[in-house]
Amino acid sequence: MNTFLNYLVVAALFALVLAPVALGLARERRIDRQLREAERGRRAGGPPETRSGARRRGAGGGALRPPPPRPGAGGTGGGTPG
Repeated sequence: MNTFLNYLVVAALFALVLAPVALGLARERRIDRQLREAERGRRAGGPPETRSGARRRGAGGGALRPPPPRPGAGGTGGGTPG
């Protein structure tokens, strides 16, 4: 019985050591698959659609513009509260 428990402990420790490796490999494969699908979508002609199906408005490199200033917001923001 003692020998069986020793083998069981070794097998459990082996599983604990290899579990993060197996999970990491599965995650890497999932990411690689997603990257390949995205690359195929780019080659097929144009950017892949978003989940909502909404298209980007305007032209440009996708840079975000700052929001317009609020009315009465002053220039430097260091004025007196009021």
